[in-house]
Amino acid sequence: MRLKDKVAIVTGGGQGIGEVTALTFAREGAKVVVADMNEETAKQVVEKIKAAGGSALAVKVNVANAASVDELVKATVAFGGGRIDALVNNAGITKDSRLQKMTEDQWDAVINVNLKGVWLCGKAVGTIMAEQGGGSIMNASSIVGLYGNFGQSNYAATKGGVIAMTYTWSIELGPKGVRVNAVAPGFTMTPMLATVPEKVLDDIRGKTPLRRLGDPQDIANTYLFLASDESSFITGQVIAVNGGLMRV
Repeated sequence: MRLKDKVAIVTGGGQGIGEVTALTFAREGAKVVVADMNEETAKQVVEKIKAAGGSALAVKVNVANAASVDELVKATVAFGGGRIDALVNNAGITKDSRLQKMTEDQWDAVINVNLKGVWLCGKAVGTIMAEQGGGSIMNASSIVGLYGNFGQSNYAATKGGVIAMTYTWSIELGPKGVRVNAVAPGFTMTPMLATVPEKVLDDIRGKTPLRRLGDPQDIANTYLFLASDESSFITGQVIAVNGGLMRV
């Protein structure tokens, strides 16, 4: 088992990429804290993990709230016996609109969850990892953070910001043995794509050299590698998992 006895937090772990990542980590031996704003979906993922013989805890969290993040970290430390070995900063939302029509509320909501939330979780968990002398922080960016996308000024800004924070944290935390990397998925079949017309998805498939959309397991496998000791000399990197798509 590649994550045997490691303690991991997966934010946004109640569905989509987060859920598959939590299940994958548990299957590989990790004790997993499934953190999500929706406590019910988090509990459902935990039940799946336990049914398969794994160890997991559901925690309701608002990643944009410092007090809520602190409670998540306290619960994880208690659950994991004092350690946190891996953090997948996966929680994210979209509120799309073109520049001229985007409201301040749409901007603030996405910035708060996707950027401030990553910062709050990274700060809280990074402090513990630095004290214990190691750990792996994995931040969810996106192909949109690399190339932009129509109608996603707020989302693209957060995902670009996540890349910049990843570079910075890798420099700051590296001397303490903490690795920090970002994963930038391409278009992946999750609930977030449920409202995208099939014609648009077909167009994306056609532009992608591998001629398909991503599967959540593709992304989870990348997180698994980065959480494991196999990636012990990898930090400060942005790993694109996009089937070769170079432009949106």
